[in-house]
Amino acid sequence: MNSMVALGKKFTRNIQDNKRRLLSAKYELRRKLYKAFVQDPQLPPEMREAHQYKLAKLPRNSSFTRIRNRCIFTGRPRAVYEMFRMSRIVFRGLAARGALQGVKKASW
Repeated sequence: MNSMVALGKKFTRNIQDNKRRLLSAKYELRRKLYKAFVQDPQLPPEMREAHQYKLAKLPRNSSFTRIRNRCIFTGRPRAVYEMFRMSRIVFRGLAARGALQGVKKASW
């Protein structure tokens, strides 16, 4: 029973992370535009404040800093190889079984 609950949480985390990725892509241009206005010292302070307010009103999950690379198999947030989108533990197991094409154990 506990393993099923833990398994559900891991998939939920991956789903949440995917939603964050979609939101980030959706609001990317708008967020960059507002940031550029806020950081421009030549603009009047009222205009910069207005864009700061608009930036604050964007969804929090639309920020790229909230995206976390997670293992697609286990949901593990640490030691994830970005190229394969899997954790080092899963990667090692699949590579040892020969399930990853072009990957073999180094020997010298």
